[in-house]
Amino acid sequence: MTGRLLRSAIVFVLAAAILAAPVAPTFAQQQQQAQQQSQTMPSYTLKAKKDYTRGQSAFPNLFAPYGPISVPKPELTDSPRVDQLIQDGKMMLSLQDALALALENNLDIAVQRYNPWIADTDILRTMGGGAARGLAGTGTASALGSIPSENFDPLLTTTLSLDHRNTPVNNPFISGTGIALGSVTAHTNQANFGYSQGFHTGTAFGVTWNNSRVSTSSPAAIFNPSVQSTLFVSFTQQLLNGFGLLVNTRFIRIAKISRKIADEAFQQQVITTVTNVQFLYWELVFAREDVKVKQRSVDLSEKLYKDNKRQVEIGTLAPIEVTRAEAEVARTRGDLIVSQSVQLQQQTLLKNAITKNPLSSSLLNVEIAPTDSITQPPIIETISIQDAVREALTKRPDVIQAQQNLNVDDINMKATRNALLPTLSLFGQYGWTGLAGNSKISGTPTGILTANTGSPIVNSSGTPQNLFPSIPVLNPSTASQAGLTDAFGNIFGNEFPTYSLQLSLSIPIRNRPAQADSARAILTQRQDATRLQQIQNNVVVDVRNTQIALEQDRARVETAVKSRVLAEQTLDAEQKKYQLGASTIFLVIQAQRDLASAQSVEVRALVDLIKAKADFERALARTIEVNHITIADAQRGRVPRETLIPGSVTGEIVGPTGRF
Repeated sequence: MTGRLLRSAIVFVLAAAILAAPVAPTFAQQQQQAQQQSQTMPSYTLKAKKDYTRGQSAFPNLFAPYGPISVPKPELTDSPRVDQLIQDGKMMLSLQDALALALENNLDIAVQRYNPWIADTDILRTMGGGAARGLAGTGTASALGSIPSENFDPLLTTTLSLDHRNTPVNNPFISGTGIALGSVTAHTNQANFGYSQGFHTGTAFGVTWNNSRVSTSSPAAIFNPSVQSTLFVSFTQQLLNGFGLLVNTRFIRIAKISRKIADEAFQQQVITTVTNVQFLYWELVFAREDVKVKQRSVDLSEKLYKDNKRQVEIGTLAPIEVTRAEAEVARTRGDLIVSQSVQLQQQTLLKNAITKNPLSSSLLNVEIAPTDSITQPPIIETISIQDAVREALTKRPDVIQAQQNLNVDDINMKATRNALLPTLSLFGQYGWTGLAGNSKISGTPTGILTANTGSPIVNSSGTPQNLFPSIPVLNPSTASQAGLTDAFGNIFGNEFPTYSLQLSLSIPIRNRPAQADSARAILTQRQDATRLQQIQNNVVVDVRNTQIALEQDRARVETAVKSRVLAEQTLDAEQKKYQLGASTIFLVIQAQRDLASAQSVEVRALVDLIKAKADFERALARTIEVNHITIADAQRGRVPRETLIPGSVTGEIVGPTGRF
């Protein structure tokens, strides 16, 4: 009795362990995943309205995990800021407003904004044990190595079955009925349940609980109907190929690195778009200023034409001078038309960059009036080429992406090295079996077995006979009643324990697929290392060229300002000499042309200097911080009116200072 109680206590402890086993590893796994995520995620991320790295919880809605995640539709209408800036058919636009509109409406940014969210879905998928789908340019799809994978999401299985069979019997001795029956009927009900889950260590855990109830017309069955219940706990542990945290979490690690790469790619798109909008804005400013210059030339040529015509009328000037002046008026008007066309073209390009539909009825006839002017050259920072290159190599998104790709390559190299090993699996199982049912109680025979024809079996003299005297023929009313609870008692009483331990070794001959994956992973790492050096060299060239262009444009501005001042003085002198009769109309016209050209060159030089400064900031990856853009602004497509400290939104820290 004491031994039976001891066995029952041990079984109850094991049963409690079985129930707790799926919970404890899951909790430990979640803690481990959180720790790994904190170590591998970038210091700043592109936050979305919805966190796509988290699946839908089963609480309080049990059916939520089996429905699609809600994704908002794309916003293809312009932000309200567009209408707010339009007054009396004009859009009064500052450079900061243009950048804000670009962050809200530019379709290049809107398209790129989805990539980090798509990368989030890969993190969600890999957290459940699946392979990442991959994102173009992130290296996610390059996960190599044939390694046994586990499903980290718990899996519950249920099988309910009903089976009825009526089997004809030809030989009662072979069929096991022991009597001459025409057929045997069996009715089986089954209810089976299972639980399985994999873990980051390469371990698979499973619990199966199978239950069946069988009733048969065969008199050979001891229990009829019979109830059987089995409970098995099993585990599988990979010991070589597929062993360890790194190889089993490689998809998770790569997906998180890919999220970082997607962040950097988005940052690169923001930098590119902001720089492009700056270029378009200042080109529009130049086009408008150039139209003003051409208009002044037209005004001067028309004034000269009127003066000459008046002098011809009073006879103090030859008629040919009127023709020359009229020809100059036609030339300056032609130049003005060309400048006005360029202005309209630049305006269309800028509209396309800051709105989602530049051909909408509300924008089609709107004129953009830039409010920022270029009256004086911008302040240019003096920085050594060594410091500039060092800053660019630290902050440029393309360099960071290349470095992150090397991290992916390192994971693939280690995973493929593990995949070269044979597969050695340790399998263990412990189970319990319970059997019960209704059974007849032994006693004095009360009848004679008969065939299924209903007539007794007789010998040659006609006396009824029992074909199997050793098998008692009992009164069916005397039976022992037992059911499923009795079978459970067998299980939790540990009356019929079963256990097994198995070691399986699989050795691939020649192992060529694994060798190919390993070689490819190493070659890819070598290629990406070379590509990183190539990108760094290109950064050096880019920084140096933009710095040279900045210095040259600064010198051009100084020269252009001086040339414009001299042209003004020359025209003033020629006009005075012409009024005194000491000059000719040709020289006056030539001086006007020189002044108009000098004014255009000055405006062109100023615009080129501003563009060169913006390009230098792009080369150093300063564009975002210089223009006071936060990552939340670019990501959400909503920019507040007030300027925010880079790296924070309404007090919430999004990234380190100076690095959105």
